[in-house]
Amino acid sequence: MEPASGAGPADAARDAAEVLDRPLPEGVRRRVVSLVSDAFGGLTVADLPAQLRQYARFTPTRRAKFAGNAMAAAVESDGVFRSRVAEKVREAQPELAGALESGAPPAAADPLDVAAAAYVLRPAGWVKLVAAAGEEAQRADAERVGDENRRELERLREELTQLREAQRSGGEQVRAELDAARKEAESLQRKLRSALSDVKRGEAALRKLGGEIDGIRAEAAAQVAAAESESRRLKSRLAEAESALETARRATREGRSVDAAAGLRRELALPPVSTRPADTVEAVEPGRMTPKDIAARALSETDPALLDQLLALPQAHLVVDGYNVTKTGYPTMPLEKQRLRLLGGLSMLAAQTGAEMTCVFDGAELAAPVLLAPPRGVRVLFSKAGVTADELIRQLVRAEPPGRPVVVVSTDREVADGVAKAGARPVASALLLKRLARVS
Repeated sequence: MEPASGAGPADAARDAAEVLDRPLPEGVRRRVVSLVSDAFGGLTVADLPAQLRQYARFTPTRRAKFAGNAMAAAVESDGVFRSRVAEKVREAQPELAGALESGAPPAAADPLDVAAAAYVLRPAGWVKLVAAAGEEAQRADAERVGDENRRELERLREELTQLREAQRSGGEQVRAELDAARKEAESLQRKLRSALSDVKRGEAALRKLGGEIDGIRAEAAAQVAAAESESRRLKSRLAEAESALETARRATREGRSVDAAAGLRRELALPPVSTRPADTVEAVEPGRMTPKDIAARALSETDPALLDQLLALPQAHLVVDGYNVTKTGYPTMPLEKQRLRLLGGLSMLAAQTGAEMTCVFDGAELAAPVLLAPPRGVRVLFSKAGVTADELIRQLVRAEPPGRPVVVVSTDREVADGVAKAGARPVASALLLKRLARVS
């Protein structure tokens, strides 16, 4: 950098000789930052140090607020920048600058302003001016703090006097209010003890009443259970009686019809009837059915058409061993996706056939409860703890009335044999998988 105007070898030598041996007083520092901030307006961006160029467009107030430390450091370390700021100070305050450089600072001037200008201009003896301004500022601060402390002390004394007067004048009133509050507290305590006693008596009565209500509920529940049991017994006896009555009526009608027909044939002198009703049903007699006819009517155990025939029966119920089917068809998929894929296929099959469908999964396979919305037309069940899916399937089959067509899908031989003994028709899992593949 080139030295600014007014900064010669003598100035440089003087700056090197005169150095502050203590930090710049805070008051002087603030005035220096203010001088530098005001001088920014008369400098170009190229005249500013690199670290200050970003603040060139700031207002003097914002510049002093956000770049104060940077400006103070630049004035301290960058002699060229300090000399440029000094030129602007000479232009703005020529009288003060001239007095400082002549060695006769004005006595009426603010010591902080004098010290800040001396710090920037660096005239002979500027260090003493800065130190004297700092000491003067400290004395002024001490005097100001002393005045404030004295005023605060006087204020506290006045408040203490007022408080003592208020204490003396209000003592009797406070004691009277204290006596009234004590009497009111004693009255409230008596009322509280009375209320607590009433609450305890009420709680005892409530417990007694609760016990009586529980006894009445238990007796009513026993009576209801006995009435329901008697109702079921009477309904069963009524159904048996109605069935027996209907059987008797049917037998009476048939007997009367046979007797009337026989009497009519005797009156008309017709030969006796040798043909029975079963003889009128058309069928193929043993020995007359050819192997070709058998092959045409029989279906393979793996033919999906067999499942269609079974589900076409009236009131058919399809019970599916869920994991047995999914682990046969797509065992590598996660259990959740296995369930969703199977249930989606069963929903479409239920829509096509109209048959009742129940899919059973083993609850022991679950690590957490399943949040599942059952698809339309499919009942989804999980076995409880300690109960396998196989046992749940057998319970479902035993719950059906005799004669209803129930089809159980499982490759498990134990399950197939068990449901077959209960009257259900077992089919292999592969058969259902083929039928669902045709649905999709």
